[in-house]
Amino acid sequence: MGVVHHSSYLPWMEMGRTELLRSVGQSYAAMEADGVFLVVTKVEVKYRRPLKYDDLVEIRTKVEKASKIKLHHSYEIVLVERGGEATVETGGQVCAVASTELACVGDDGRPTALPGWLVRTDV
Repeated sequence: MGVVHHSSYLPWMEMGRTELLRSVGQSYAAMEADGVFLVVTKVEVKYRRPLKYDDLVEIRTKVEKASKIKLHHSYEIVLVERGGEATVETGGQVCAVASTELACVGDDGRPTALPGWLVRTDV
């Protein structure tokens, strides 16, 4: 069909979360080495405009809220460049919006409290 398959958005969202952690000096690898794992418990994606192969996208990721065990992220998947041509719109077109809920579990797979540094909603 010439458009990006809907399942491609989930790995992009994971990359957004990974880069968000990296921006505050943390990494998933270090967190997992400490026995802290984040598992996705809910995903919602609203597709607004199709993306095509060879489009350049930006994934805007924010922590919306955090509880003792769960993190809620929001995402905007933005078209930056269409197949080699910069978009005319200021800031690019938002092609999808999404949200995820992640729960913190330990190495035993049981729910555990999020590390204190991760509970901050300004991460």
